[in-house]
Amino acid sequence: MLQRIHKAQLLMDAACEITGRPINIMEVCGTHTVSIFRNGIRGTLPKSMKLLSGPGCPVCVTHQGYIDTVLELADRDDCLIATYGDMIRVPGKNGSLETKKSAGNVKMVTSSEDALQLARDNPGKTVVFIAVGFETTAPATAVAVKQAAKEGIDNFCILSNHKLVVPAMQALLSDENNRIDAFLCPGHVSVIIGYGAFRGIVKQYCKPCVVAGFEPMQIIEGLAEICRQIIEGKPEAKTIYTAVVTEQGNLTAQNVIAECFEPTDGYWRGLGIIPKSTLILKDKFSKFDALKRFGITEKPENDTTGCRCGEVLCGLIDPPQCELFGQVCEPQNPIGPCMVSSEGACAAWFKYNRREKRSR
Repeated sequence: MLQRIHKAQLLMDAACEITGRPINIMEVCGTHTVSIFRNGIRGTLPKSMKLLSGPGCPVCVTHQGYIDTVLELADRDDCLIATYGDMIRVPGKNGSLETKKSAGNVKMVTSSEDALQLARDNPGKTVVFIAVGFETTAPATAVAVKQAAKEGIDNFCILSNHKLVVPAMQALLSDENNRIDAFLCPGHVSVIIGYGAFRGIVKQYCKPCVVAGFEPMQIIEGLAEICRQIIEGKPEAKTIYTAVVTEQGNLTAQNVIAECFEPTDGYWRGLGIIPKSTLILKDKFSKFDALKRFGITEKPENDTTGCRCGEVLCGLIDPPQCELFGQVCEPQNPIGPCMVSSEGACAAWFKYNRREKRSR
């Protein structure tokens, strides 16, 4: 292993020397961000190599208007909100799901099947599943919708905020302020979409796109592969997470997504509207769409708290550059979603970077 680490560090040093300027690599995935901090990987990199945290945390990129819509539904007596745990504490204009939980209208679930079971068990309520996530969780939501249709479970619906990763990466590169030289691509999402999905980015923007796993050595070798491509001047889409990520991805999962969902323009925190980046249910499943069920129109809302999560998600600033970070915004009192989510960049900086400083 020491030989592999030494080889990787030589590639990184050589890439930095050849470019003659800082190299900025964005880790798209929130799980990568946490693993990088937890294992002290940043401290092993050349000084002229910088890692940028990207929009790979599904809770973090959820826009304020969606959160406020969730809270509006939670106030209805005829609704039962089924949500993953990470969404519970995300603040909206009028509190959070945690503050609504005492009324009994909010239930935490670990899967879309759990949400469907809630609908079976509570026929007098309409269960609204808060469907947040990327391509990784969209297939399970689609399966739940299909099962609800098959069983005729009419008191079940979803509020879809499933996002597509590639359009977000393209949006980041289209921004004239972007500083991104390459992407460390997400492992979990790539299991579904395949590493071939990133070829369009490589072709259009000439940026290396390398999929890596989550163990320290896998991440280091992923960064080294990016540096090899920079040295040779030949960017490509590639996986070093070969145990689970193929070129085509999981075709069965892709097919079930395509059967139930279609992409539409969607709002992202920090990135605004991104064309064809958000999944909505197709017409044949529209009766399970919570927005249509309750006649709600989702509106984009600006965050007026001073939270700079949006800039963090775009790699424009590091969390400590936000004036609220570590002052009024802490895990016990989160002002923005990047401090709430276990995959959030702010939460990772707060937990691990402060620990590193103390140890030094």
